[in-house]
Amino acid sequence: MKTDDDGSVRSVLRAFDLLALFTEHRRTWAVKDLTTASGLAKTTVLRLVATCEQRGLLWTRPDGRITVGPGMLRWAQLANTAWQLPEPVRQVLRELAAECRETVNLYVRSTSVLVCVAQQEGPLAIRHVGRVGDELPLGFGAAGRVLDGAEGAAVSHGEPEPGASSVATPVHDGDGRLLAALAITGPSSRFGPGEVAAFTEALTAASVRISQIGLATRAE
Repeated sequence: MKTDDDGSVRSVLRAFDLLALFTEHRRTWAVKDLTTASGLAKTTVLRLVATCEQRGLLWTRPDGRITVGPGMLRWAQLANTAWQLPEPVRQVLRELAAECRETVNLYVRSTSVLVCVAQQEGPLAIRHVGRVGDELPLGFGAAGRVLDGAEGAAVSHGEPEPGASSVATPVHDGDGRLLAALAITGPSSRFGPGEVAAFTEALTAASVRISQIGLATRAE
């Protein structure tokens, strides 16, 4: 038998799914398009939008289009502070990027996706650059395979985009639990067998250093 709690949880999940439709590439929506994209009834969308507006999470502009609300600024600042890595860890990322001359990313698992929580761009003009906060499907790319339970290092070619390659190694806590995946990503033309072997060695050493330092943030 369904309870009121079941309905409340379903409404919360629907609201989260609605908010997830707002991205860097789609910052505003018309109600009609939001209804189509969400697969929900228009009345449900209007109700969810109104509720989110009350909390400042969404905002209806004068032209009727809906965008993220000013209340998100507080959450964004909180997330930025909570995921600010210790300076010694950031130094490891800088040294690794300088040594391997490729972009370095640190990913953590969030349910069925992996999220980039830190990045150090490589020094070369042609390089792979994503964004902190970018999400990828679990099991996708080298980092995704590591966070999906692959043993040791993982290598991928053509993921997350054609022409890109990546090598990743796991980062563990003091008890051996998987915390994150440390990855080097760049053009596939620079990821031959010799380079992959060298990257794997450098990543493994850097992952051990990060494991020893820990990922505890200032917010903790």
